[in-house]
Amino acid sequence: MRARASVSAVVFAVGAASALSAALAQDHNGGAAAPQNEGEAAPPTVDGVAQLPAVVVTGQKKKPAAKNKHVAKKKAPASSEPGSATGYPEPTPPTQDAIEQSAPAASAEARYLPPPGSLIAPQTSGNATTITPSSNILPTHGATLTDSLQNQPGVAGSTFAPGANRPILRGLDNSRVRVQENGIATGDVSDISEDHAVPTDPYSADSVTVIRGPATVRYGSNAIGGVVSAENQRIPTEIPYNAISGEIMGGLSSVDNGRDGAFKATAASQGFVVHADGFARHADDYDTPEGKQENSFVDSRGASIGGSYIWRDGFFGVSYTRFDSLYAVPGIESAEEKSRIDMGQDKISAKGEWRAPSLGIAAVRSWFGWTNYAHNELAFEADENADAVASRFTNKYTEARAEIESMPVMTAFGALTSTAGIQISNRKLTGTSFEGDSLLEPNTTDTIGGYFLEELRISKPLRLQAGLRIEHDDVRGTMYDDILDPEPDSLVAQRKSFDPKSGSLGLLYDLPHGIVARLTGQYAERAPVAQELFSKGAHEATGTFEIGNPDIGIETAKSIELGFNKASGRWRFDTSAYYTKYDGYIFRDLTGETCGETINTCGSGDPDNEFKEVIFDQRNATFYGVELASEYDVARIFRGLWGVSGQYDFVHAQFENGEYVPRIAPHRLGGGIYYRDDVWQAKLTSLYAFRQDDIAPHETPTADYTLLNAEVSFTMMLDPEGGVTPKFVIGLKGENLLNEDIRNSASFKKDEVLAPGANVRLFGKLAF
Repeated sequence: MRARASVSAVVFAVGAASALSAALAQDHNGGAAAPQNEGEAAPPTVDGVAQLPAVVVTGQKKKPAAKNKHVAKKKAPASSEPGSATGYPEPTPPTQDAIEQSAPAASAEARYLPPPGSLIAPQTSGNATTITPSSNILPTHGATLTDSLQNQPGVAGSTFAPGANRPILRGLDNSRVRVQENGIATGDVSDISEDHAVPTDPYSADSVTVIRGPATVRYGSNAIGGVVSAENQRIPTEIPYNAISGEIMGGLSSVDNGRDGAFKATAASQGFVVHADGFARHADDYDTPEGKQENSFVDSRGASIGGSYIWRDGFFGVSYTRFDSLYAVPGIESAEEKSRIDMGQDKISAKGEWRAPSLGIAAVRSWFGWTNYAHNELAFEADENADAVASRFTNKYTEARAEIESMPVMTAFGALTSTAGIQISNRKLTGTSFEGDSLLEPNTTDTIGGYFLEELRISKPLRLQAGLRIEHDDVRGTMYDDILDPEPDSLVAQRKSFDPKSGSLGLLYDLPHGIVARLTGQYAERAPVAQELFSKGAHEATGTFEIGNPDIGIETAKSIELGFNKASGRWRFDTSAYYTKYDGYIFRDLTGETCGETINTCGSGDPDNEFKEVIFDQRNATFYGVELASEYDVARIFRGLWGVSGQYDFVHAQFENGEYVPRIAPHRLGGGIYYRDDVWQAKLTSLYAFRQDDIAPHETPTADYTLLNAEVSFTMMLDPEGGVTPKFVIGLKGENLLNEDIRNSASFKKDEVLAPGANVRLFGKLAF
């Protein structure tokens, strides 16, 4: 095992030593920092915090000089992410001009994007935040957002099927992790089971942000573990340069004969902006080191159209999206039955913002989403020589959010910025089985919540942040009167109400050399969801018979986290250490009994019973872990620079009785080397996952592995036409180049399904 870990460990050690040298060099040079890339300046900052330009009409761009010249540094724009004060005011009341100039960015989701290949972004709040730009998504093989995220510190994937891979944050998944697009939940059923897909294609995202920490109070108690937020311009928030922009992109993969492509187009006139995009993706059964992984194909497609009206003080827009996917579920029995999921979703979204600094209002923001989702779980019936629908899931989801953010107000303690918001949602969910008991009878969940976010800049380097959320959840469904002794005719309508409350307090301190320290404490409550209360049927994909528990109550988490971030200069890093104590952690408890197609067969001892009995239960648990990512630009070479990177993460999750929480990712140690200039991007990375034998009862250990990836891309600016200068990118990425046997300890299918073997992906993009 030591030999297999050597590549990652050596590169990581080099990165750590280089980082230390960089720190000493910066001290010697008074903190001077080299730019992150040749010809690319670090993001502008005010008091060490990255500042973001307002999202309004793009101004005329200057043509670049023919040769590199000395360029005067521009003054940083006076704008910031919502919820953070912009520029510390002096101890005198701010003037009206100063207030108007300190207006925040026009969108709550606007943010700084790291340079190509980097994942380290400024932390302007007490949250551990990772940003994945589209330049990192395009080269990655896979049909899901999680495929581009799962090797980052603190992030794993469920990897149930190539078409269904839900994110896991710090060991938390399903109803504890909210997946959203443009501020609204995706409205699917992926939180019910790992074989269900998230209907958001990687090509649709301009960036994906992973948020852990106090900011999750914005999104509801089901974001207790974090938020994965995909952002795009389906509802345009800015007018493109020259009033038109577009992208054509695609890729080919060797491991599964995969081919995919997409387009995006945006046009504007007199403040009206129209956007359209579409994608198609197909992959055959993929190869593994042990042969073909049967029944692992995926075929998906989708399109969206939207438009906005943008004016100086804001914007408002709507969009419509259609997503379809047919994907297979690998596994021994699944392959024999040719199990597949055929899903589709319609989605209507709206989003707007209005800024009125002269009235003391930094921004009023609103989001709305309506989704209609359904999927059929198919199996091939040999006797009938035709497909049969084993079960059908539907979800109609509506969500609305609105918030108002104040301009900074001077108080006796410093500049205070306040945000208040409200969130309302309605979910109508069913899980109908056509053989035996249905997993979920029709149920409805209504949620309303209000939240407050406050930031007080006590002194120039010190900020205090606080958040509070109060929520009411009303869950109505059907369940047996007694789950321990269910009678077939004893189903009764039940209604459960919960009032979860959450609060957080954080300190941010700007240290020398651009380092930001953060210390946060959080108390969060989560209400049980419908599937945890009312499930009562077989789930073919996971091989379990799930029984809900109407007697479970609110889950409570008490957390403390310490982090350090440095997002500019030669040495960049972000690190977090956290500890969370759960009271009443809700989990699926494998009882050791088996069931047939109906609940009255559970525990009967019938040898024909094929499903493992699972009952939702609660138990106190403790989670703690560390996340570290670092980059160091070693030196300039050729026309750019080269550097090294390193990462490490682990999560330890254990119940109070000493048993481990199921399906937890192992310790991971990684490192890499990269080169960047204006034309070429190249990197070689190695990630070593240790053996995972801290396992729950009825689980099996997972062997260690080394994931070796390499990537190179070339960027070329084409001749301008009509004032538009197209940019062409082409590249190759090799994944799992050692052709390792990789089994994911966080997957239900780890004993049956291997991850894809060695793969070469050709990718390209034309943008203008």
